[in-house]
Amino acid sequence: MEKNLTTGSVFKNIAFFSLPYLLSYFLQTLYGMADLFIIGQFNGVDSITSVSVGSQVMHMLTVMIVGLAMGATVTIGKAVGAKQSKQAALTVGNTVTLFMGVSIALTVLLLILVKPIVAVMSTPAEAVSGTSLYLTICFIGIPFITAYNIISSIFRGLGDSKSPMYFIAVACAANIALDYLFIGVFHLGPAGAALGTTLAQTISVIVALMVILKKKTGIALRKEDFKPQAATMGQILKIGIPVALQDGFIQISFIIITVIANRRGLNDAAAVGIVEKFIGVVFLVPSTMLSTVSALSAQNIGAGRHDRAAATLRYAILMAAGFGLVVSVIVQFTGSGIVGLFTEDAEVIRLGDQYLRSYIWDSMFAGVHFSFSGYFCAYGLSGISFLHNVLSILLVRVPGAFLASKYFADTLYPMGMAAPGGSLLSVVVCVIAFAVLRRRSVIPSDK
Repeated sequence: MEKNLTTGSVFKNIAFFSLPYLLSYFLQTLYGMADLFIIGQFNGVDSITSVSVGSQVMHMLTVMIVGLAMGATVTIGKAVGAKQSKQAALTVGNTVTLFMGVSIALTVLLLILVKPIVAVMSTPAEAVSGTSLYLTICFIGIPFITAYNIISSIFRGLGDSKSPMYFIAVACAANIALDYLFIGVFHLGPAGAALGTTLAQTISVIVALMVILKKKTGIALRKEDFKPQAATMGQILKIGIPVALQDGFIQISFIIITVIANRRGLNDAAAVGIVEKFIGVVFLVPSTMLSTVSALSAQNIGAGRHDRAAATLRYAILMAAGFGLVVSVIVQFTGSGIVGLFTEDAEVIRLGDQYLRSYIWDSMFAGVHFSFSGYFCAYGLSGISFLHNVLSILLVRVPGAFLASKYFADTLYPMGMAAPGGSLLSVVVCVIAFAVLRRRSVIPSDK
């Protein structure tokens, strides 16, 4: 399963590595939508709201776990690229030990905080009990959610992006089947949705472990590798914590902007909600490039091939930004049709078209700074990624959305511009940081 990404065509490596990654993200998105779709077929608005609020909390937690796991992917990738099999094994073992400890502590903490979390989310009274039950069951399953993500991060660090795709495909299929069983047959409502999600993750982890036992990973693990090593865990956390915090802030900013839209009225809230769903699918490409650049660059950096790491960044920027440009131009002519797929309300379609046509440009700029973020993470400089995202959120995205909402009450177009404006600031910060680090030789430009 270990794959050498330090030789051959850089472009082909990116293409072959990123496609399974993209499909994984797509399946994960489908996985997240399944609970909401299925419970809507068998239950009322209170149950739908319970799952909607609960899944929003779980999405934030999952995104942060994935961000933290980025530290393992990069650290393992560097060791693999440097052909340091013992260090790679030590990193894998310490990753398992670290994340299992984190997952257990997180489970206990979150189970204690179920009621406060439900209150903070301003959950409607009719949905409080269902949301609490949904979150309680999902929180119990956090060790399995964590296990899936660390196994995936290990495989990707080894250069294998296909196996995680198969694992999430198993989880997605199991989740849909279990949801219909628990919600449609046993009428368990939100609890059934949570049980389906948790058991599906468990099945996925079991399948992943079976694959690990049957296939040769190229890494020989010993008992000593699971013994905590401060230096190894420190390196994983040094890269992973800023990424996890960054992803957490991004999710919080989405929630704040949703609140701003909700205060404008039902039509505005519906329009923004629909556009956010569509944008989430479009952003699978920039997100894929971030992860791809970090994994490929890490192996090349470990092998001392800094020129190939830089080439990976260049190709990723061209691919992601090019995709964003094409999609943005197309949406200028098809925005109302896209929104119309989700609603027949003329006013919601009008407002959604405005918001989408301005917001969509973010996909082009995001493709650039996401690629830079992956590159910086590969060098252990994830703090830069954290910095430019926080600056973008605090200086442009949230205040821009607030001011646009306040001064342009009849249109959502200016409010949508806050997103690409924030990403443009991120691009500027990334370019400046890259130039400075190159000049100071923090990031080598030679082989």
